[in-house]
Amino acid sequence: MQYDYGKNKEEHPEPIKTEVKGSIPEWVQGTLIRNGPGMFSVGETTYNHWFDGMALLHSFAINKGEVTYRSRYLRGDTYNSNMQANRIVVSEMGTMAYPDPCKNIFSKVITFLSHTIPDFTDNCGNNIIKYGNDFHATSETNYIRKIDPVTLETQEKIDYLKYLPVSIVASHTHYDKEGNSYSMGTCIAEKGKTKYMLFKVPGESRPDGSPPLKSAEAVCTLPCRSLLTPSYYHSFGMTDNYFIFIEQPLKLDILKMATAYLRRVSWASCMKFHPEDSTLIHLIDRNTKKEVATKFYTDAMTVYHQVNAFEDDGHVVFDVIAYDDNNLYEFFYLNKLKETMGATNLYCKPKFTRFVFPLSDQGETGENLVKLKYTTASAVKEKDGKIMCQGEVLCEGVELPRINYNFNGKKYRYSYMCCVDESPVATRIVKFDADTKQQIEWKGDDGFASEPVFIPRPGAVDEDDGVVLTVIINNKPLQGGFLLVLDAKSFKEIARACLDVEIHMDMHGYFIPGSS
Repeated sequence: MQYDYGKNKEEHPEPIKTEVKGSIPEWVQGTLIRNGPGMFSVGETTYNHWFDGMALLHSFAINKGEVTYRSRYLRGDTYNSNMQANRIVVSEMGTMAYPDPCKNIFSKVITFLSHTIPDFTDNCGNNIIKYGNDFHATSETNYIRKIDPVTLETQEKIDYLKYLPVSIVASHTHYDKEGNSYSMGTCIAEKGKTKYMLFKVPGESRPDGSPPLKSAEAVCTLPCRSLLTPSYYHSFGMTDNYFIFIEQPLKLDILKMATAYLRRVSWASCMKFHPEDSTLIHLIDRNTKKEVATKFYTDAMTVYHQVNAFEDDGHVVFDVIAYDDNNLYEFFYLNKLKETMGATNLYCKPKFTRFVFPLSDQGETGENLVKLKYTTASAVKEKDGKIMCQGEVLCEGVELPRINYNFNGKKYRYSYMCCVDESPVATRIVKFDADTKQQIEWKGDDGFASEPVFIPRPGAVDEDDGVVLTVIINNKPLQGGFLLVLDAKSFKEIARACLDVEIHMDMHGYFIPGSS
């Protein structure tokens, strides 16, 4: 069973009514917008990596038990430039674009300079985030694109650097109950220092209609352990009183990135995992806006997604999906996907891992400072005062975690994830109980599952009172996929909204509640 990752997908900008089998609860009202790569070749040129493909947005609008679907390519500067040239002319992380050999020397010089001091792509094909009342397609560069959440049309191009000195920004954002957004970015050699910046964007829209980022404010900055090799990161954690940031030994070499074009290599080749290094975990106090003095370390690992974090009896508990290496990125090169689909030689199975950080470092050298009885995670005080942490593996072979976001930053039990125990391509999704370690799976027939999204029932008390939405890509030729609706408590199917058009594999998404 294979999915053709390198096939260009057709867009469907006009709404298509789906055939609903089963019954979607009346209270489920809103639009699920998802984002991921959909175009992998332009003219005679082809992207090297699946993540590089041009962004294709798609949405499922749910209203009174009926569902309509549409999809549309993100028409940013990258898309337009590539289409106009009929070739890939804007570089992505895993694909360095070079000018047409027929171009004159002036054009080639301009292209070289634009890569020495990179002006990154606005091909925002990873996630959907909300700032103020605006929705944006995002990747991890300094550019995001505002979109129309109904029509999926591309709107303004927004440059973080106009408001904050961040050249790289994580794909995942946190939100508080007031609607404020929190994001993390990297400031590269800003005033002679490379640092990480955690910033806040107020939840209300600006009265003059300008981008909400105009009101952004820095919450805290953290020094990078190395001036020219900052860590790569994709997400971070948040509790009621703390932010948690993992400075992992997956590093970007800035000098190598500056010379990558000249050396005819991709920017991705300048990202390296250093297994000999430790991982440093930062805790930032949300009240003082300062990092806590205690330094927490653990062994080398790569984390893309955090599950949740919460505080309990003088500890911060942080659940993440951890890998022992960085082979996951290597797996998604298109040539390797064709060769190794279903094979596991490149694949390191991820682990749902719980770390616990004691807020007090009072204790003897060699003492485990974790006093919580329900976990085997440890935090041992060393001679130099550092705390060496070992996580507890709660389960393995899961990715793309989502929770009931009403419990974000609070003690919780349930998470909803893709089963990736054999390869990163999921055919099953799972509900996991962190208290009992029990799992309930849903598996369909000949299909691939996307990230499951939990929608709480209005007025619900129980954490798992709601539905789970996930997009299923049909593997059978000439057959469309469907939006699957599961009862979150029983994890049994209650409805599916079927399509006759091909659905593309995506990455992340956002559910906008309310009337569609």
